[in-house]
Amino acid sequence: MEIILYLSVAVIAVAFLVLVIYLAKTLKSLQATLDSAAHNLSGLERQLDGVTKEMAQLLHKTNTLADDIQRKSESLNGVVNAVKDVGNSVQKFNQSIHSISAAVNQQIDKNQDKISQVVQWSNVFLELKDKWKARRTAPVSHELDHEEILTGKRERANY
Repeated sequence: MEIILYLSVAVIAVAFLVLVIYLAKTLKSLQATLDSAAHNLSGLERQLDGVTKEMAQLLHKTNTLADDIQRKSESLNGVVNAVKDVGNSVQKFNQSIHSISAAVNQQIDKNQDKISQVVQWSNVFLELKDKWKARRTAPVSHELDHEEILTGKRERANY
């Protein structure tokens, strides 16, 4: 029975040796995989550092641009308000012109008879002036027809 015991210990020792050899191979393979992963991670870390720096620069530029847009927007608000004020002024000016125009039209309608008399009298005056000039330049005497003067008809054949 001692032999069985020695043989059992020998089989266990061989099995343990085989187990240790396969375990060593597996751990070596795992070590190579972990080394490759560590190498990839370090490369990825360097790339991420570059991306992080670029993102920080981009964020800084974006903040600067946002501040610039904010300042320009605030100054543009002043321009928009000024244009709005000008528009209001123009609108008030137009309303004033419309009211003045309406008042003038109302006065013209109200005084149309007087205006027509003024036009007739101015025509008479111009007729008299033309006749007077014609008389001064021409020695021929012309008599003014009172009806022609009032109706505004002129006798142009004599000129």
